[in-house]
Amino acid sequence: MKLTILAVLFFITAALYASVGFGGGSTYTALLIVAGTPILLVPVVSLACNILVVSGNTVNYWRDGLYKSNKYIPLILLSIPMAWLGGRLDISETVFIGLLWIALCLAGLKLLMSKPQTDISKIQNVPIWQSAFMGGAIGFYSGLVGIGGGIFLAPLLYFTRWGRARDIAAACSLFILVNSIAGLAGQMTKLESLDMLGDVWAYWPVLPAVFIGGLLGNRFAALKISEIWLKRLTALLILAVAARLALRWLNLVTA
Repeated sequence: MKLTILAVLFFITAALYASVGFGGGSTYTALLIVAGTPILLVPVVSLACNILVVSGNTVNYWRDGLYKSNKYIPLILLSIPMAWLGGRLDISETVFIGLLWIALCLAGLKLLMSKPQTDISKIQNVPIWQSAFMGGAIGFYSGLVGIGGGIFLAPLLYFTRWGRARDIAAACSLFILVNSIAGLAGQMTKLESLDMLGDVWAYWPVLPAVFIGGLLGNRFAALKISEIWLKRLTALLILAVAARLALRWLNLVTA
């Protein structure tokens, strides 16, 4: 896959994900693998793109005063070191693609079947240990495969009645940002030890592509375009890439 085509696909992915409040890390990672990117470079490029897409939303939520509450702290308390640790670990290509395929399928199905979120009528006080455990577990998995983890955190927060819709959106945005930074630090340390860090710069065109796509996606959200249809389009994109990834994984395990 040519880099120009990859940049266009990244642009579309960023626009769709940003419109529904996520970064797109899982799909960037899958697209890079389908494009034949060396497996060690994939998480670094993907996480860098994630950071660009979610930074704007996180700053907006901070300006709106949503991060004044201490309830956000337990979610990221363990997630940051666990995402770094996941990023540092060496895993085989077969395991990496298998884990990513699972992440894509779960994310795609979640978006495909989701309904427009409404504010939760009764907020529950989720224990600090429970929030920390959720954040740490998702953070580790996210760092391992090069995603932000918001796509998994959101349904858990709704299920536990952690907060209202806007609070959960802000939590996911912050979670994706800090875990992407921590995971990226771990992945870059691993690349640096292998003297491969300079190879990442060959993929620089995807960075402005996701930055512009993310801005456009935020604009979609501001225009109140149907959230459910945006989620369905995003889900179809994820599942299509997951199908390609499944074939790649089957070839690896049967070789």
